[in-house]
Amino acid sequence: MEIQALQRRSPAEGETNWVTASFMFLFHMGAFAALFFFSWKALLLAAVLWWISGSLGIGMGYHRLLTHRGYKTSSWVEYFLTLCATLALEGGPIFWVATHRIHHQYSDQQGDPHSPLDGKWWSHMGWILTGKSMHHDTRTLAHYVPDLAKHKFHVWITKYHYLPMLVLAAVLFAAGGVPFLLWGIFLRTVVGLHSTWMVNSATHMWGSRRFKTRDRSTNNWLVALFTFGEGWHNNHHAHPTSARHGLKWYEVDLNWYAIWALKVLGLATHIKVVRLSDLAPKGPLMAIPEPARSTAAGD
Repeated sequence: MEIQALQRRSPAEGETNWVTASFMFLFHMGAFAALFFFSWKALLLAAVLWWISGSLGIGMGYHRLLTHRGYKTSSWVEYFLTLCATLALEGGPIFWVATHRIHHQYSDQQGDPHSPLDGKWWSHMGWILTGKSMHHDTRTLAHYVPDLAKHKFHVWITKYHYLPMLVLAAVLFAAGGVPFLLWGIFLRTVVGLHSTWMVNSATHMWGSRRFKTRDRSTNNWLVALFTFGEGWHNNHHAHPTSARHGLKWYEVDLNWYAIWALKVLGLATHIKVVRLSDLAPKGPLMAIPEPARSTAAGD
């Protein structure tokens, strides 16, 4: 299998990934430094790149297309969205998709890579710095992403997922110097990372629950705002393959609107959509008992 090109071992439980930790420290320092190099052009640039990487890339690409196959599109559109996602600094598609599929299989149970039942800090950021999480061994990854492992592009871009970010950094520095680099790469990336991590942490702790699910997922409007619609998480966990997460008119879902636009342009087909009007009435929601979890990771 071509995924063997990404051969890696499984780390010991609690082992710190110092490469990841170092990059996280560097990017957070760069984001802080950006505040001293403000310009309206740099701010606009960061906002556009945030949308490209977070909405087109993570929301529409990695999540709703590659992970859940909520819709179909041509290879070139799929590859374009994947490239956009690599600009979010959240790893390559094979590792991201495998981790998210594992999350859905074991959501808020033993085996979930980032449940807040293992600690609030753990679910937000700690899980990527220590433990297995996105650093699963090759055999585990292959089990969860056989569809992606068959594509040479996805295997290649997973191995070299940092290249698009390096190219973008060089272009931004050449075009606008230090302000463009700090805002367009460092601050924009850090905001995007924490927005995505809030889906793992905040939407499993705070919000409303429309559907009975076996996990503690909630709908959180603030997270939805920062993630272009990914915060309607209880809707999503109840109907994972639906390309539409915001099911009420007031549940703003920019990722869904963009997928709908692709459909209008003839670029998206076989779109899976759940509508509240099509669902059977539900009984009153019940509280979910909190299972016993490891106390290795603190809050």
